[in-house]
Amino acid sequence: MNIIKSTIITVALTLSMAAMAKDNKKPEAVLSWQATQVADGLYMLMGVGGFTGGNLGLSVGEDGVILIDDAMPSTLDIMNQALSDITTESIDFLINTHVHGDHTGNNKTMGDKGVYIVAHENLRTHLLTKGVQTADGKIDAPKSSLPVITFAESMNFHLNGKDAHIFHLPHAHTDGDAAIHFTHANVIHMGDTFFNGIFPYIDYSSGGSLDGYIEAQKTVLGLVDDNTKIIPGHGPLANKADLENSISMLEAARSVVAKLVSAGKTEAEIVALNPLQADYEKWAWGFITLEKMTKQVYKGVTLSSE
Repeated sequence: MNIIKSTIITVALTLSMAAMAKDNKKPEAVLSWQATQVADGLYMLMGVGGFTGGNLGLSVGEDGVILIDDAMPSTLDIMNQALSDITTESIDFLINTHVHGDHTGNNKTMGDKGVYIVAHENLRTHLLTKGVQTADGKIDAPKSSLPVITFAESMNFHLNGKDAHIFHLPHAHTDGDAAIHFTHANVIHMGDTFFNGIFPYIDYSSGGSLDGYIEAQKTVLGLVDDNTKIIPGHGPLANKADLENSISMLEAARSVVAKLVSAGKTEAEIVALNPLQADYEKWAWGFITLEKMTKQVYKGVTLSSE
């Protein structure tokens, strides 16, 4: 589809106008989901107005409904309203792209409703061993939050006339990352193996790696063309050029830090030099600053040389 249709589904989460007038406060940002149709029956949902979790994917049609990722418990109501604006049918399958709570936060709610949860086998292992994050801290993962269908390398969905190939991207953002490629529709959801236009987060504690992250992006690059719609884990809808820019940034960052490591510089010395600032300051954001990105790259370089 050449024309992308966008619709804004907004649910206010702000103080009442009376309370704001009384306290003389500016209105708080309104959280919402922006739904963009990327192909017939395929949508990307991106949070606006604040952090709502990772970008969602949605496939709707006569065979059923597939949801990709399910954000955080705090955004469940606005997520449900956004989904219901697109379809009134119930969700049949939920695919988790990776284990983090801003992508799996509503698994229990989905599982309790009988939704079949699908994920890489390492994601299920992480939930079983590490538990899930709640407002009161980590707890054991409820049974209904666990994937009931897992895969090691890849699997396929044949629904709604849009075959979906789900495949593992090893040791990238985590060790349980999955990408979902709607081959005939030329749409791919990359989860957090792609942060569009901003520095990524690499979760080394969950099996992620810098080298694997770059290789994951190169793998997907080999599957796309100039017309492919790429849904990143965070950031706006992307295309091939956006993915190429991300790869170039990551490879350049790895190269400049590796040279400093080879010169005998310590992590603290490299951070002080701020080697990414000149070319990549615009990629920094609240969660991954220049300093944090430099430390991530340093860790990736030193681990790969061990």
